[in-house]
Amino acid sequence: MKTALILTGLIVCAAAPAAAQTWRQSQPPYAAYPGGAPAAIADQHRYETERLRNQAQANAALARQQALESRIERQRIEAARQIAAPPAAAARPLYSAEQERTLREGAAERRARTAQGVGQIDAWLDRPN
Repeated sequence: MKTALILTGLIVCAAAPAAAQTWRQSQPPYAAYPGGAPAAIADQHRYETERLRNQAQANAALARQQALESRIERQRIEAARQIAAPPAAAARPLYSAEQERTLREGAAERRARTAQGVGQIDAWLDRPN
């Protein structure tokens, strides 16, 4: 019982200085502000709106910069991916019209397969964010 009384006394003594140190407002807020509280609140709103507008403009500028950089990087990748023209081949012998058509169709099919494989990269780059 005696220890409980002592503990209670210690808790009260520890809490008393904290309560005594609270700040009490002696005058209404914004009393010294020209125009009073409404003008001060309006100024705060104006400053916050301006801050948010500046932040939005900075974010938009960053987005434009990143879009430009990504477009340049994509063009660089596409330019590096271009198939280099093979060295000039020796003149090949003349073929019949049927053989020429078969060779052209084979070359077109090879180009289509190459473009299909490369198209996967384009599809990945064009994916929705």
